[in-house]
Amino acid sequence: MSIDRDAIAAAARRIAGDVRRTPTLELELAGWPLTLKLEQLQLAGSFKPRGAFNALRAAGAPAAGVVAASGGNHGAAVAAAAARLGLPAEIFVPEITAPAKRARIAGFGARLVVGGASYDEARQASEARAAETGALRVHAYDQAEVLAGQGTLFREWEEQAPALTHLLVAVGGGGLIGGAAAWHAESGVTLVAVEPEGCPCLAHALRAGRPVPAPVGGIAADSLGARQVGALMFPLAARLHAARRLLPVTLPDEAIRAAQRALWREARIAAEPGGATALAALLSGAWTPPPGARVGVLVCGANLDPATLAEHGPEEAMPPPRAPAAG
Repeated sequence: MSIDRDAIAAAARRIAGDVRRTPTLELELAGWPLTLKLEQLQLAGSFKPRGAFNALRAAGAPAAGVVAASGGNHGAAVAAAAARLGLPAEIFVPEITAPAKRARIAGFGARLVVGGASYDEARQASEARAAETGALRVHAYDQAEVLAGQGTLFREWEEQAPALTHLLVAVGGGGLIGGAAAWHAESGVTLVAVEPEGCPCLAHALRAGRPVPAPVGGIAADSLGARQVGALMFPLAARLHAARRLLPVTLPDEAIRAAQRALWREARIAAEPGGATALAALLSGAWTPPPGARVGVLVCGANLDPATLAEHGPEEAMPPPRAPAAG
């Protein structure tokens, strides 16, 4: 299956009755006018149901149901999709998965299994289980139907805000940025691919010229903590990177926490760390828009305990952006 505009348009038609058309919000932060795409309002609290529903609708699922491995958000999405389609689901998560995300998965009726210390261990356990039961395995990011499903977000966003020139997108295993790269392959839009310093798998892959293992750690590891980017998305991202239309950015956890606070303070948006990572690139000065840019920022997930927002320190005035970064 090719992952291109035609595949994404077909996915959009396939899942139209299953997912929400999430809104955009015009907002000025730290002196920058922005268009936020509020995908944290999606079913199950993140963008992930787009890929999950497309995978299940496209393939059909056996009576044995579905199996997935996830840091949390993909698992909740697969559980929600399976519940809507009347299928049993087993979700394997690593020990680092936050309690709020475990509860979200269980709340959709899936069987929750802690499958090891890391996502890779949970993935291996899920693969063994699928081989044992005959269940359909839905990969979190390295599956064509999942990539096409995630691409529907960017098709929708383009319809809502066609004048945007730069999109800031958080990166984990690459399903989201891969879908963005597929949709915007020829559009002229530049993608700013933002990763925590603790989970830099796309940055490592682009330097190496291929997917390679990278460290996994930090506050966003349960949503962005893949060991390496997917093989299917990498050529899509590498092509745009070579054309200087995909710009990798990494930043520290402190910048992500500050972006979480800014979203809560300025718009009462409760974003998990992974959901605030894209905005952190702009607010921290890790990336600065070029003159004339019209910038969109994806808020991609909200599966957190809202009480944790109060643990990040008192609300403070919005700091000015740092000096422009090179590139």
